[in-house]
Amino acid sequence: MTDARQAETAPQGTDRRVRVGVIGLGWAGQQHVAAYAADPTVDLVAISAMEEHLLARFGDEHDVPGRYQDWQQMIAEAELDAVSIATPTFLHAPMAIAALDAGLHVISEKPMAENAESAARMVEAADRAGRVLDVSFNHRQRGDVTALRAVVESGVLGKLYYAKTGWIRRQGIPGLGTWFTKSESSGGGALMDIGIHMLDMALHLMGEPTVTAASASTHAEFGPLGRGGSGFGISQVEDGVPFEVEDLATAFLRLDGGGTLLLESSWAQWIPHDLCYVTLYGADGGATIEWGGDAGAQITVWTEVAGMPAELQPVVGADGRHAAAVANFLQKVRSEDWTGHNGALALRRATVIDACYASAKAGAEVVLEG
Repeated sequence: MTDARQAETAPQGTDRRVRVGVIGLGWAGQQHVAAYAADPTVDLVAISAMEEHLLARFGDEHDVPGRYQDWQQMIAEAELDAVSIATPTFLHAPMAIAALDAGLHVISEKPMAENAESAARMVEAADRAGRVLDVSFNHRQRGDVTALRAVVESGVLGKLYYAKTGWIRRQGIPGLGTWFTKSESSGGGALMDIGIHMLDMALHLMGEPTVTAASASTHAEFGPLGRGGSGFGISQVEDGVPFEVEDLATAFLRLDGGGTLLLESSWAQWIPHDLCYVTLYGADGGATIEWGGDAGAQITVWTEVAGMPAELQPVVGADGRHAAAVANFLQKVRSEDWTGHNGALALRRATVIDACYASAKAGAEVVLEG
């Protein structure tokens, strides 16, 4: 796309309708489609997927005129302003770079890419194009996360110096024998798939401290035996494909300023039910978010009020999830500071994940550069 064409298609001001497309119509892609279709300021003009039945279903449901099995054809022909990418991880970088080079704004599903090297190329493409590159960390849009972030910002907890976070599934390997469990296409296992959510959530809540070193360990005890599988995420089962990634990862992360963060993620484990949590330890108080099982999400803050121990339960708003992530992306697209939203934060997450895998492989702590 020429510079003139880029300038012509770039949204200008808050009143201009944004023409969008979605690549990939699995569960995550469907959430993007629904979010765009519900936004009266957006024209959902194109969708792309290999599956003809999904193109027909969602194209008909939302009256989408452009339906493409070839995503490159969609980018070339649909006259888009922005595109969502919700495909297997190894496709994020080539698709995002192609779209950015064509003058489009991009929001990609997490993880950003299969490794930090590919993620860095995405950021370079965003800088080169002067377009928005966003990554959908939808769990930070939860109502309890928003409420706890407000608690942290209020100063109630004081200086945060330690945190623990994790996502542990009872049985939830997403597609034994598919791209999820092949290292080249996924980039990793539970840490890359669900651990990245908890890493993002914890660092977001802590005010974005820099991770300076990682010491990690990985295990594969369920997947290689064909145990722990889940129907979620399966698109095409491939017989005879080995289980090449971890189903459990743990990491000890050093933070600038002397803080520490413990991270664990598991696709399958001998526990009563799935569990997600973030616990923050501050000089003046502590707080935790936990959900899983029948109890539902819980958020509690422990501190001191007028010299008396106190337990607080913040008011929690509604969850935003993918719709909020898409709305935030569109807000960035409509802003005039596109170069300020180039995916650099998501690249930092990818760099930490790479360091964790490197540490697990070496059996030693890895120091992050910079």
